[in-house]
Amino acid sequence: MNKYYERQITAKIQKLILHFPCVVIIGARQVGKSTLLKKLFPDYNYVLFDPVEDVENARQDPDFFLNNRPSPLILDEIQYAPELVAAIKRRIDKDRKPGQFILTGSQQWGIMNNLSESLAGRAMILELEPLAIGEIANNPPEEPWLERYLDNPVQFVTTKNERLQLPLIPYEHIWRGLFPDAVNLPKDIVVDFHSSYQKTYVERDVRLLANIGDLQQFTRFVRLIAALTAQEINYNEVGRELGIDGSTAKRWLKILRETFEWHEIPAYSKNAIKKISSKPKGYFADTGQVCFSQAIAKPNNLASHPLWGAIFENFVVNEIRKQCNWMSSAPNIFHWRSYSGAECDLILEYNGKYFPIEIKTKSHPTKNTTSGIKAFKKCYPKLDVPMSLVICFTEQIFPIEEGIYALPWNIR
Repeated sequence: MNKYYERQITAKIQKLILHFPCVVIIGARQVGKSTLLKKLFPDYNYVLFDPVEDVENARQDPDFFLNNRPSPLILDEIQYAPELVAAIKRRIDKDRKPGQFILTGSQQWGIMNNLSESLAGRAMILELEPLAIGEIANNPPEEPWLERYLDNPVQFVTTKNERLQLPLIPYEHIWRGLFPDAVNLPKDIVVDFHSSYQKTYVERDVRLLANIGDLQQFTRFVRLIAALTAQEINYNEVGRELGIDGSTAKRWLKILRETFEWHEIPAYSKNAIKKISSKPKGYFADTGQVCFSQAIAKPNNLASHPLWGAIFENFVVNEIRKQCNWMSSAPNIFHWRSYSGAECDLILEYNGKYFPIEIKTKSHPTKNTTSGIKAFKKCYPKLDVPMSLVICFTEQIFPIEEGIYALPWNIR
């Protein structure tokens, strides 16, 4: 039996269910949505929908289905029974009692977009991502480090901070990825898990979502995009590489976004000098899928792989995204790059302040690793930038230079 990991988003879900008639949990396949909800709400009725079978005639007669499945009710993979949304809305309009429905979905395509409009003011939507390293550690944090840093950066960098006690070496955590099943599996079948995940995703989900004639070509597209993680995507170049046009590449990348396999961070721009890149940077939802797509057979092979820096950046950005999902008020996240080539991996905007973050695979970062942060501050001298970070493999927080600190990747 797989180990159950307490999820940091639990308190947020439990709070929302006390105030809203419907809560919607979205996220990629295999991130643990069903497991989490069954654990938190064992007394709720539970129904899992199927893309082929009309479970209990829910699509054919949604009102009759709900009459026979009284709330509180968990409806898993609601995108396969879109007809239920209008029926749920009618019930909520008659009775606004909190906690009636919990819905889940692994696609933003079609039904999930319509759901947010139909249930506006009636439902709260949260995204569940793969596990965070703080959730699998032997000493999980009570409060995410990101929130402490943003609330009081000076106190954060000057206070003694512990590191997470993780069961594996960094290479293996990043190579495995953080899907719950991949975390628990023996090392020698982790690749099999990721292979099966990708095949199931392509052969089932994509076939249902989009009219793609050549699924093998789409699989090659997914693997090419994995090689471009932590970069700005040029659709025309991707298309030329695969023998498709740029508009097709753009449409296919949208499919990855809509199924939570790919996330994008917009470029930061403050003024009209037109020297700042406006393209978003993209990241895979899980580094295990990136490593599988690049045929990285063993964890230690990451050390010499040409994508090691990009994969580590992908991993850290995912961790920060997860922590943002837990916060009651999350920062805005950007990347920054000038046309001259200066760039900073992340810019967090929070309470009118800006927090540049660089991500490096070094264990002892020096002033040479802070050039992107300094370029950003020089470009925007009037911004309030209280403290910047270089997230890396250091063992403790220490100042690199004034206003810039090194931070362990596994800070508690």
